[in-house]
Amino acid sequence: MARIQFGTDGWRGVIAEDFTFANVERVAQAAADYWQAHPVAGTAKRVIVGYDRRFLSDQFGRRAAAVFAGNGFAAVLTPDPTPTPSVSFAVKAQRAIGGVMITASHNPPMFNGLKLKSHAGGPAETAACQGVESWLDRNPVRAQDLTGGVRSGRIKLQDLRPAHYAALKKLVDFKLIARSGLRFAHDALFGVGAGCFEQLLAGTTCRVTTLNGAHDPLFGGINPEPIAQNYARSAAFLRRHPHDFCLVTDGDADRVGGMDGRGHYLSTHQLICLLLRHAVLNRQGRGRVVKALTTTSMVDKMCAAYGLELTETCVGFKHIAAEMIKGGVLLGAEESGGIGFPGHIPERDGLAAGLMLLELLAAEGRPVNQLLATLEKQFGPHRYGRIDARFPLEKRGALMEWLRRNPPAKLLRSPLADMKTYDGVKFIARDSSWLMLRGSGTEPLLRIYAEAGSEARVRQLLHTGVGLMGRVP
Repeated sequence: MARIQFGTDGWRGVIAEDFTFANVERVAQAAADYWQAHPVAGTAKRVIVGYDRRFLSDQFGRRAAAVFAGNGFAAVLTPDPTPTPSVSFAVKAQRAIGGVMITASHNPPMFNGLKLKSHAGGPAETAACQGVESWLDRNPVRAQDLTGGVRSGRIKLQDLRPAHYAALKKLVDFKLIARSGLRFAHDALFGVGAGCFEQLLAGTTCRVTTLNGAHDPLFGGINPEPIAQNYARSAAFLRRHPHDFCLVTDGDADRVGGMDGRGHYLSTHQLICLLLRHAVLNRQGRGRVVKALTTTSMVDKMCAAYGLELTETCVGFKHIAAEMIKGGVLLGAEESGGIGFPGHIPERDGLAAGLMLLELLAAEGRPVNQLLATLEKQFGPHRYGRIDARFPLEKRGALMEWLRRNPPAKLLRSPLADMKTYDGVKFIARDSSWLMLRGSGTEPLLRIYAEAGSEARVRQLLHTGVGLMGRVP
């Protein structure tokens, strides 16, 4: 039997090799056994099941629902491809014990995956994922026929998006957005977010243009990840047809990226800082800010200036979600574009982030580039880059140990000020530039991250990081 292991955000595998119907049924059975053995007070014996637009995702989702029904759970199954945050919202709103989302998020088209959702409406914590792993193959798969399950009511088909949309409209100042007249573009990267903003903003003065909205399991030849290299087609469109702003969502619409209205790339770090500024200055919010350690150091400077407590976590939104559940969080954010908001669900939500950015633009009445210039004037320029390099898994531990034992005296010309080793190895210089190496939690990759005051310095730091990869024979 294939070995199944949960990474930073779920279990992923190559379709028809690792990610098969038999293995999905094994995981669903293990999740059912785990939830049977660990009931949560105040929850119903109900599981929410959703899926994205990837090849066979709908069929994998139906198989998972059939297994939960066969184990005595009420299974709520989406009839159509659905954003991950809509599934997470339904778990919390319907007091379900958990949820399953069939998606490989931003991975290449050959992959699919399964994300576990906790009763709180966010990513399942590490202990729960390990618990599900421990139940694998303890019991044979028990599944109910899908047609019979629907007929008996054990499996309920339900569109989860309307309830999620209604909650989003309460989360933001929707009346302000509705009368703003903003011309808004949304690059869906052929993912499940396609059409969502058209539905959300229907009947308002906003004009919405959806780009790359076709249902294409090959994602138009790109990976559905919100990074600059995947924006070429939409950037060219925006140069010909300017808008006020362009939001980008990933394959399952829980993460965001962006461009200005003329197709110029905006980093996820810039979007995070814009939203933090908006939360404090326009919304008069207070509370802790939670960020993953690969997120821009501008957040640190902003928190110091605004008098906000900052909490830093390992990579993976489940760690941010755990802090959000504790309460008192103003904003939770990670480098990959996952952003969470108080008063909602402890989950990254690309649709919520999109509406919040529209609220920001409506409140400010200024172009996004002017707002970014204001941030840089106050906190200095921050440029960022990342390289994903193939690296043997068996050498990863040795490389991390070598880096911990041999920190550089300087990063470029700035003396080393700090080193963090709780999730990979991060070197931080006195001038606040930094370099980090970390293994991916879901792929056989070594990620090299860098931030500095200029693009040239970022390239130099990334080159240094690539050189460090060769330190282990």
